[in-house]
Amino acid sequence: MERKTDYEKIEKTAKTRAAAVRIITYAFLAVWALIVLFPFYWMILTSLKSYGAYNSEFIPKLYTLSPTLENYADAFTAVSLGRYLLNTLLFTVATTAVMLIVITLAAFAFARLEFKGKNAAFVLFLSMMMIPNELVIITNYITITNLNMRNTFAGLILPSVTSVFYLYLLKENFEQIPDNLYYAAKVDGTSDFKYLMRVMIPISKPTLVTVTILKVIECWNSYVWPRLITDDPRYYLVSNGIQEIRENGFGRENIPAMMAAVVVISAPLIVLFLIFRNKVMEGVSRGGTKG
Repeated sequence: MERKTDYEKIEKTAKTRAAAVRIITYAFLAVWALIVLFPFYWMILTSLKSYGAYNSEFIPKLYTLSPTLENYADAFTAVSLGRYLLNTLLFTVATTAVMLIVITLAAFAFARLEFKGKNAAFVLFLSMMMIPNELVIITNYITITNLNMRNTFAGLILPSVTSVFYLYLLKENFEQIPDNLYYAAKVDGTSDFKYLMRVMIPISKPTLVTVTILKVIECWNSYVWPRLITDDPRYYLVSNGIQEIRENGFGRENIPAMMAAVVVISAPLIVLFLIFRNKVMEGVSRGGTKG
């Protein structure tokens, strides 16, 4: 009986300790979530305040009793925000589509095909990740300028149609597919392209979805390259639009309208990530695990 009582005490202590750890963990996560989400809350709150109400607040309030959507209308009339959104959508879709084709074919070649210098070529590709992005931007800028492709969608898109990191992620995923499937397909007379389309791509769908989402976010947030390669408002992206609002004085004076423009630009990415967040984590973990 004494031994049983001791076991019960130990079990009770362990449960109490586990409950305390869970409480502390969730409390820490809740505080961290508030810290991370507060800027988004403040952005949305400011966009819903009228210009007069915002300027009359000597001490910023954490709420508003008279929300308004007037700032969103002002954001679209201050600059051609609708055109910038359309340009960004075209740039994002075209860049992501071309990149997926390029890295899928390249990843298949490195994962399944045998050719002379394959390992050396792949190591060379990986070494490019060590080159500072600023050096690549300078080289790309000179190349695009010499080709007279400034202020064109082709000039915006071409330097972003490949990625060594996404290529590596997809190659690792392809290599997890058993070789027996490939050999069986070759015995049946299946071409490499058919095997890629009918076997490897369906199996690697989570990783491809992850790469697509990450590339869309990268393109949507692109700032430095569009800023360098375009000075014609017809080719401005949303990042250029935000900068234009700030520089023309409107955004500096009317902060609520500036925040409304930022909300409009940020909303598609937030919704996209919330919908596919599980796919992103699944694809990254699958692409980075061998076996």
